[in-house]
Amino acid sequence: MLKLLTRALLLLLLMTLLTGIVYPLAVTGLAWVIFPGQASGSLVYREGEPVGSALIGQNFTNPRYFHGRPSAAGEDGYDAAASAGSNLGPTNKTLLDNAAGRAARLRSENSLKEDSPVPGDLVTASASGLDPHITPEAALLQVPRVARARQLPEQRVRELVERHIEGRQLGVLGEPRVNVLLLNMDLDKI
Repeated sequence: MLKLLTRALLLLLLMTLLTGIVYPLAVTGLAWVIFPGQASGSLVYREGEPVGSALIGQNFTNPRYFHGRPSAAGEDGYDAAASAGSNLGPTNKTLLDNAAGRAARLRSENSLKEDSPVPGDLVTASASGLDPHITPEAALLQVPRVARARQLPEQRVRELVERHIEGRQLGVLGEPRVNVLLLNMDLDKI
């Protein structure tokens, strides 16, 4: 019995070392070699100071900026420590009411007609609550508001959005998208 217990404890120790220390260090080291930017958090800098991550959405509410997806992560949203969706189903009254309220606010902020369609990504939160991207349609819908607030020609703002459209990964994965933080940072440079 003691011999079996010793073997079991040694196996437990070995597996703990392999799966708890060696494997995570190997994967982390490989990530640093293959994807150094992502492994270090994809930090975005302005004047040498980090202002955010290209992988985590931020809450932009000023009319001078493009707005991202709503967030259900944390009490006030965009809390990376509380990454989670709302878990509300498509027929849930709370989800429907929230989306309707966001759509009405979006139409008002962007001077749209009351019955104008709005992109779904601007009225529903992503699964993580931290999505930094919006669809090109969602960004283009906001061009007139941003141009007006910054007193810029709409065409100039539209061209900036079009330069920020990222294609599908490897040509087939995902959908075209616009990183809101990177777009807003370039907007500040104008």
